[in-house]
Amino acid sequence: QVHLVESGGGLVQPGGSLRLSCAASESIPSIYVMGWYRQAPGKQREWVASIFSGGGTNYADSVKGRFTISRDNAKNTMYLQMNSLKLDDTAIYYCNLKILGNDYWGKGTLVTVSS
Repeated sequence: QVHLVESGGGLVQPGGSLRLSCAASESIPSIYVMGWYRQAPGKQREWVASIFSGGGTNYADSVKGRFTISRDNAKNTMYLQMNSLKLDDTAIYYCNLKILGNDYWGKGTLVTVSS
């Protein structure tokens, strides 16, 4: 059972930046997909970005060009660098790991974009 813990959320003004982290409790097997999802108040959870074990990345159109997903295999940690934040980016951000047919989720970290 892999445990995921997100951190780095907080309150930021529009146009600001935050970096989220997702730490895994153990080494991740060589084939996986990790990603970030978010859920805004009153809305369904939506996919934000993914990073594949081969290094490829994908982004939702709403964050493309503003967010960057990355990982540090030595630290078993994934990151989401969020720049040019908008009010609509306010949400709880969740880390997800897909390996060997299993789905693991963190408990989320709150990002609030407000002036």
